[in-house]
Amino acid sequence: MYHSWLDRWDERRAQRGQEGKKTTDFILDAHRAFPGEKKIETIVEFCALADQAVAKSAFFDEPDGNNGGFERQGEWLKFPSDISTDVEENNVVWAKITDSGSFDQALVIFHHWNASSRNRQISGFFSKCGITVVEIAMPYHFERGRPGSLHADYMLSANLGRTIQSVRQAVLDGRKLIRWLKSEGYREISVLGLSLGSWVAATIAAHDLAVSKASLFLTAGSLADMVWTGRATRSIRDSLEPEIELTDLRRAWAPLNLENYTHGLARPDLDLQVVLAKRDKVVLPELSERFMQRLKDAGARPDLLELNCGHYSLAIPPYSLLAGLSLKRLLRRGR
Repeated sequence: MYHSWLDRWDERRAQRGQEGKKTTDFILDAHRAFPGEKKIETIVEFCALADQAVAKSAFFDEPDGNNGGFERQGEWLKFPSDISTDVEENNVVWAKITDSGSFDQALVIFHHWNASSRNRQISGFFSKCGITVVEIAMPYHFERGRPGSLHADYMLSANLGRTIQSVRQAVLDGRKLIRWLKSEGYREISVLGLSLGSWVAATIAAHDLAVSKASLFLTAGSLADMVWTGRATRSIRDSLEPEIELTDLRRAWAPLNLENYTHGLARPDLDLQVVLAKRDKVVLPELSERFMQRLKDAGARPDLLELNCGHYSLAIPPYSLLAGLSLKRLLRRGR
């Protein structure tokens, strides 16, 4: 009875999330994903570039010599993104800092797709635990929103190139922020990613040795599969399906597939935690299970917490409390 109610609650929340979403044109826009490449006109050419990006470990590396531009005013930090887009607001990164009074540890939070506000509960709780919390705005969200847009349609869409560009921008922005935190004297850096934010946080953790702990909530490996099967991305699938098959989408978005970075996530100096929802209709459990197996095959031994709730109901008690306590244990480990 209770779980039937929970499923209905999640579905009502999912329906509200569909407001403003509509089908859009399928576009390659390879120049956004792979700057400097010649004009690409076929999915075959696009996929070839995606294969090369996965093979190049430098795809998510930061540009050299671009360390300036940070401005802090009270609890707010802003700095220029290293990727320039045609939306001016998106080119400035904003982060909210909740200070703990200690430079022992900082937690950087990457929110979910279409988040409408930052999480005061998480930041307030962990700052009182002696951990400074930094909530960064991902591309096209919060202060970086595209004027006139009802949701972050440029972050994740049927535009293959812009989606890769947006996730890559989020990764580079996060790495630049982490470098600033280290320069400010923070000893230990942890990352928390929520849903789409978990793809960003995990990619950073796999490539950036400055990250010592990573917590991934509601995650999987293949972003292509998540978009194709998930409840929250039906409008994107409706835009994609007449133009591309899932097998080609997987290859086109291979740079965004965490299964390609499991060896980085399995590095021995990274503490890894995963929180999953057994009733998830947005990130299907079978996708998460496949990713967990890939992690184990690579030698990772993540702490796994599986809760009998849905994607959205993870945010309500008792599931939110259980997930929060699990995160607290991860962040306290070794201290």
